[in-house]
Amino acid sequence: MTDTSPPEDNSDSPVSLPCVMTFNSNDPSGGAGLAADMTAMASASVHVLPVVCGVYVRDTTEVREHVALDEDTVNEQARCVLEDVPVQAFKVGFVGSPENLSAVAAIATDYPEVPVLTYMPDLSWWDEVEIETYLDACAELLLPQTTILVGNHSTLCRWLLPDWEGDKPPSAREVARAAAQHGVAYTLVTGFNAPEQQLESHLASPETVLATAHYERFEATFNGAGETLSAALCALIAGGNDLQAACAEALTYLDQCLDAGFQPGMGHAVPDRLFWAHDDDSEAEAEAAEGEEHRLDDEHFPLDTTRH
Repeated sequence: MTDTSPPEDNSDSPVSLPCVMTFNSNDPSGGAGLAADMTAMASASVHVLPVVCGVYVRDTTEVREHVALDEDTVNEQARCVLEDVPVQAFKVGFVGSPENLSAVAAIATDYPEVPVLTYMPDLSWWDEVEIETYLDACAELLLPQTTILVGNHSTLCRWLLPDWEGDKPPSAREVARAAAQHGVAYTLVTGFNAPEQQLESHLASPETVLATAHYERFEATFNGAGETLSAALCALIAGGNDLQAACAEALTYLDQCLDAGFQPGMGHAVPDRLFWAHDDDSEAEAEAAEGEEHRLDDEHFPLDTTRH
């Protein structure tokens, strides 16, 4: 006999983990895309609501193709869950088409109290016309809804400051100002070249640079470093951390992921986003770690000491 009684009301049930909805594409190599989002966010103790926007055809060396889902499928995935689960943040990666950007932007507009983190990856593998169309749509539709924009310095400069004529590359504030013209409040710019084989990341607003991190340049080429950083940052913000503390933790988490990174195939290396879960063969380190939880703690993540 079919049970026609109303569902149990669980509205007063405690929520054990903050929830983050991420819009991204599936990367079958496990380096970037939804795989990166889910493992990095889980490491920061959030529950991930993954919305599949497309699929890469790729290996650990290169992207060969991308197939975007249609916007109705993306929209229905997200709205079905949002009617059921409250979210503390949205993260937007590569969604594959201007139509999907429009769908995501419309969802963000309907939830104005929820912060939006947008990560712009390197799209140089794609057709130039498609890149330009996608970036134009992102600037017009998604950036006005974006709280924090994350991207590599060269990627963001080519996108937001294509006619730059200065003697020096644009600074973090100049990139942040360009993003702010589209409505972005904060920009985390990574990959600045620095002296002594170092790189820098800068968290900036149009008015000031809020924080700077220095780290050593890696010899290895990684797939998914930016996805890892942006996913961790979004998760930490969803968990209630203030922006600067969340940025500090996310950068140092990335540092540890890259330190433990590995090469699963014949191409690029992949960050080990679950480095903390592995057995430690060192008895001394095991004893030191006994009784401690594997969690991100901002006391252990000074912003100016991360190496990668």
